[in-house]
Amino acid sequence: MKVADLATLPGLEPLQPDGEDAELTGAYTSDLLSDVMAHAPAGGVLITIQAHTNTIAVASLVGLRAVILCNRRPVPDDMLAAARREHIRIYRTADHQFQASILVHHSLTA
Repeated sequence: MKVADLATLPGLEPLQPDGEDAELTGAYTSDLLSDVMAHAPAGGVLITIQAHTNTIAVASLVGLRAVILCNRRPVPDDMLAAARREHIRIYRTADHQFQASILVHHSLTA
């Protein structure tokens, strides 16, 4: 599954669609950014409720390609700008993290 394919998943709204359209290597769900730094797969997607610029900084450090924000979190402009600079795509969903994780898992393993 490629990063751009996330936009075709039901309930995912692309907020920052610019970025490399490479294969996703996996996904990681966490709201603790130190945990994300230690365990998220480079080339993957982060599923979280953390809607701020630190999330993008950690995603860039780890080499994540996208972030899915759950619970229809509002996304500040500075987060979108940081994601654009780092070429990290941002998607938003009304689903909670467990539901979003299942959706992405099924898409990655299909």
